[in-house]
Amino acid sequence: MDNLYARLGSERPNFCFAGHIDVVPPGPRSGWSVDPFAGEIVEGRLIGRGACDMKGGIACFVAAVDRFLAGCRNDFGGSISLLITGDEEGPAVNGTVKVLDWLARRGERLDHCLVGEPTSRRHLGESIKIGRRGSLNGLLTVFGTQGHSAYPQLADNPIPRLMRMLSAVAIDPLDEGTEHFEPSWPQATTIDVGNPATNVIPAQARAAFNIRFNDRHDGDGLAAWIRACCEEIGGRYELDIEVSGEAFLCPPGPWIDLLVTATEAATGRRPTLDTSGGTSDARFIKEYCPVAELGLVGDSLHKMDEHVALIDLEALTELYRGVLTRYFAEPPP
Repeated sequence: MDNLYARLGSERPNFCFAGHIDVVPPGPRSGWSVDPFAGEIVEGRLIGRGACDMKGGIACFVAAVDRFLAGCRNDFGGSISLLITGDEEGPAVNGTVKVLDWLARRGERLDHCLVGEPTSRRHLGESIKIGRRGSLNGLLTVFGTQGHSAYPQLADNPIPRLMRMLSAVAIDPLDEGTEHFEPSWPQATTIDVGNPATNVIPAQARAAFNIRFNDRHDGDGLAAWIRACCEEIGGRYELDIEVSGEAFLCPPGPWIDLLVTATEAATGRRPTLDTSGGTSDARFIKEYCPVAELGLVGDSLHKMDEHVALIDLEALTELYRGVLTRYFAEPPP
């Protein structure tokens, strides 16, 4: 896995920009109007896989640093670093996590970090992400005894128990949300029996579910609650739980205020503070320093003909330059 950490300067504060260069597969190329990896410009848009998620954001920040340095003649009283990784869209085990561990062993400090993920839905500058929900995946397998559907008394059908367990943990929201987070809402994602016959009671049934949870919960607490729900229904079952990230929040304060001010100055739009969406590498960085996310419009990410408007690339470059100018003029605590 190829990762990059590059630092300009040796003094603190160290302003870090984080991003990833890996992308999701393009899907059928017949669904693209251009070569998905050519990066073609068509009618004022740059089209290509990763244009907005998130190679465009990385390019904007690099260009912003160049403009910022030209304005201050390289004398800005701190450091600017890039943390660019190649394992965000996949398992996320050989990218940011490994680089952060390496930095910690070297005694390298990050003071604040901006992740350039696309954060707006329609217009640049709509939203800054100040946290993310946690994500828990569950795989539940319930065991029974196979038999003829005409003789249910001689079998043990696992499907009704599976449905009761799934109803207990993956139907209703777990809370009403918080000031900065949506409600925690479990979702069943698949139910599999693998039974092609209509007259056979299956020996086992399996279901998967996902919970995107807010900061009222943590992975361990949810796992214990899920197991208790299953135990109450009873019977033989197996439950595998994986927590890919905990909920976190970077509370509003000087750091977030700086990003809001820079965004409003560059776009004329005051951004909302948001925690929606999936997970990002910010969930790892928050253990090291205050982190937030601010980037391009993401309405086409992971779609065919993923694209970004050229005018947005220019505007985001200026926005990032404004962030750097304000940051080094008066670094937030």
